[in-house]
Amino acid sequence: MQKQEAPIWAAIDIGSNTIHVVVARCQPDNLEIIADEEELVRIGESVTATGEISSQKQHEAIAVVQHYQGIARQHGAESILAVATEAIRKAHNGDEFLQELQQKTGQHVQLISGDAEAVLTFYGATYELAREPHPPAQIGVIDLGGGSTELITAKDMQITWRISLHMGSGQLHDRYLSSDPPTHDELENARTFVQSQLQAVRISQHLSLLIVTGSSAPALLQLAQQAFGLDVQSDRLTQEDLMRCEGLLDALPAQEVARRYKLPLERARVLPAGTVILQAMMDYLDVNEIHTNPHGLRQGVLLAHARYGKQWLEQVNTIASKQGKASEGQANR
Repeated sequence: MQKQEAPIWAAIDIGSNTIHVVVARCQPDNLEIIADEEELVRIGESVTATGEISSQKQHEAIAVVQHYQGIARQHGAESILAVATEAIRKAHNGDEFLQELQQKTGQHVQLISGDAEAVLTFYGATYELAREPHPPAQIGVIDLGGGSTELITAKDMQITWRISLHMGSGQLHDRYLSSDPPTHDELENARTFVQSQLQAVRISQHLSLLIVTGSSAPALLQLAQQAFGLDVQSDRLTQEDLMRCEGLLDALPAQEVARRYKLPLERARVLPAGTVILQAMMDYLDVNEIHTNPHGLRQGVLLAHARYGKQWLEQVNTIASKQGKASEGQANR
């Protein structure tokens, strides 16, 4: 009997900085990725400024979702799953925006909690590692987003602790780093804010591997590879690599960074903020090296759907409620 091929599904992630789509053949423990694209819309910019998603950002987001629906159909996706995160959670008109989006596109979007986002990101960032014969026993995952940052720890590939922090590269840029390039005082104020957020993190688990996902991490890797000759085959960034990236980003305007190192201009604008957050978290966790990973929330959505079926989000919320939260104390060694 011929083996049935895994179904093709698509996932759209409407984030504070970017909107992503991934199309893949999906199994409960593996994805064969067919298409993976992102567009910088910066929904969170208007939310930080006014508390609402502006009509312009709504229009842009709807157009991107329609484009992604076309990509999904082009590749034969049987279903399209969509989630929204921090900027839409915070926006006064977030529900109205999602209703308008559904009316214009026919796409239902699940507004997920920070806890669910952490669990799904862990699934997406670690599924390849979990297939290896001997994955590290103690790992951490940072999802550095535009409006929030999730930190998840795991032992033997099981989540032991997680937290969702109300800081992200877009939000930090919009609140503190308005100059181009940022001034010394702006950077110091940004670092002070990040340190205040990290006071909620009480972790004692030693991490043998720290994975960072979210668009800032691969952008910083690309910057280090092009500017400082970092191995193009490597997925690793050290504290020294980040310090060099920070020095460059603090010296050059975003337009020059984008031109020299082939980065999208809007990504170059928020990259100093991403660097501030990542350096602070590495210092706090006493980690000298990170592994960047392009996979995260959207891959986690597809894996959860493959594992749990139509009730995938309910199952993820149940799992999240049973696994360790920051408020329940320190992570276990």
